[in-house]
Parts: sequence; C-alpha cells; structure tokens
Amino acid sequence: QVQLVESGGGLVQAGGSLRLSCAASGRTFSSYSMGWFRQAPGKEREFVAAISGSGGTTYYTDSVKERFTISRDNAKNTVYLEMNSLKPEDTAVYYCATRYGSTRRDKLYDYWGQGTQVTVSS
Repeated sequence: QVQLVESGGGLVQAGGSLRLSCAASGRTFSSYSMGWFRQAPGKEREFVAAISGSGGTTYYTDSVKERFTISRDNAKNTVYLEMNSLKPEDTAVYYCATRYGSTRRDKLYDYWGQGTQVTVSS
C-alpha cells in the first residue's frame, strides 16, 4: 500500500506561481511513476503531468507546457509540480497519483492522494 499526501495549494492571482508537493510512503519510490491530475468543478479529472521513476522522462498536457514543471526527489520520496504563469482556468483540485512501472498519461494509476485546492483569481 502506498500513501500519498499533497500540499502547497492555495489562492494566487493570475500570473503567479505555486509549487505543489506530494510525499509518498514506501521504500521503493524510484520504481514508481508519478502523475499529477486536476479536476475542476463540473469537469472530469484530467491529466496534467507525469514523470518516470528515474525522473528521466516527463509528459505534460498541452495546456501547461512551458508553464508547469514536474520533478521528483527520490531521496525524499517526493514529487513536485512547479506552476508558473497561472491562469484562472488552472483552478482545480490537484491530485497526485502513482503506479508501479511505466509512465502513463491516462488515469490508470493505482494510488491517489486526497487532493489540494488551487484557485487562481483574475
């Protein structure tokens, strides 16, 4: 069983920045791919970014490319999502997720965190 705890959400003005963190339990963190997803009110949960276990491969949805950066620190069992140039349409609950093995851009992840709210005001 893997437990994930997100933090770092909050209220920010458009154009601002936030860094989300997701701390994972377990001793084989580097064997797990990590993903960030978000869900806005009335919308389906969508993929945002993902990173392989080694950190050598990353994926982003088109709407966040050049603005968001996913990274991980395997020594700290933590994955990050650096979000810059935030827009009101980035407002959502952000979830981290993990799966053993290959990195995916769909929702086929095995474990999910409880989510952290990000609100971007215009």
